[in-house]
Amino acid sequence: MSDLLRAPAEIKYAEELDWLESIDDNPKPFSWRLSPKMVRLFILGSERSDGLDRQIPQKWYGDRSFVERSIVTLASDRGLLLIGDPGTGKSWLAELLSAAISRNSTLVVQGTAGTTEDHIKYSWNVSMVIAKGQSRESMIPSPIMTAMETGAIGRFEELTRSTSDVQDALISILSEKYISVPELDSDNIVFAKPGFSVIATANSRDRGVNDLSSALKRRFNFVRIPVVTNKKSESEIVRFRTEELLRRHQIELDVPPTLLDVLLQSFADLRASAAAAGSDDEKLESALSSAEQIGVLEDAILHSNFFGERALTARTLASSLVGSLARREPEDLAILNKYLHGVVEPRSKKEGGSWPEFLEGGRDAIATLS
Repeated sequence: MSDLLRAPAEIKYAEELDWLESIDDNPKPFSWRLSPKMVRLFILGSERSDGLDRQIPQKWYGDRSFVERSIVTLASDRGLLLIGDPGTGKSWLAELLSAAISRNSTLVVQGTAGTTEDHIKYSWNVSMVIAKGQSRESMIPSPIMTAMETGAIGRFEELTRSTSDVQDALISILSEKYISVPELDSDNIVFAKPGFSVIATANSRDRGVNDLSSALKRRFNFVRIPVVTNKKSESEIVRFRTEELLRRHQIELDVPPTLLDVLLQSFADLRASAAAAGSDDEKLESALSSAEQIGVLEDAILHSNFFGERALTARTLASSLVGSLARREPEDLAILNKYLHGVVEPRSKKEGGSWPEFLEGGRDAIATLS
């Protein structure tokens, strides 16, 4: 695993999944590798009341009812649609579910304006077709078709970014549970095996790009993933991801709790400001999600490790925050500048601590970018 830039969940947690499978004596739907109870435990972590011989760490942070509803949906014959703002952990939850159920989370189609029916059905190996003609051997199955043939979970990322033709093709797959191959005279239908399902994700900010038809909506159970605003949960998410980052880069660097509090409070302030804004021009383009907090902290940690004094400072954190969130110029810079002067400056005078240095670092970063 050390030679992979990013190992999929089934490889990263292979030993843990093997152990859970070995002790799992609960009923399993279809060809599932773990029972619904163990899938939930793998994702949300174990508790003392579970009575296990080892602790299973939590991997996704959010309301447990979202995970339970997702698992129940996948045990039915309906698809699962995870919808929410960018950075709310939709794709990570989809990956964990696929890894726990199928031990394969890599059967993924990425939805874009260029995604075609071939990407969710099949295409052809042109050289083999020329040499031997069209046959099952010369057919290249899509990740969704492979999931159907193996009774696994197929994933469709950013469903609303794909065109209506692609969405219509998905309706047939979800309804009929087979794909017809009219180019072949025989063996021309690929049927889905028990256990096949589709987990799709959709960005709630993409509404209006390629809206889902009512027919496709009926084939999915919707689970809406909100932005995490609970400070304790958000702190756990950021700590979990930061520890993974430090291990991956083999960096020995402390993240002072006071600086983590500054980061969390800054995002809470900016979200409150966005909620009170009268127009989109008065809001940052960023969704201010937990994922973006992690990105800000990751940038600050790497900068401190490679170019700083191998210690995270409030100045570096502020510079990273401004650099990461200022995507539009001059609009976002003006919003951040207003935040520093209207919120951070009074707080730094009243509370002290890391806030004065954070204020100074933010001002310098804005001056550099202006």
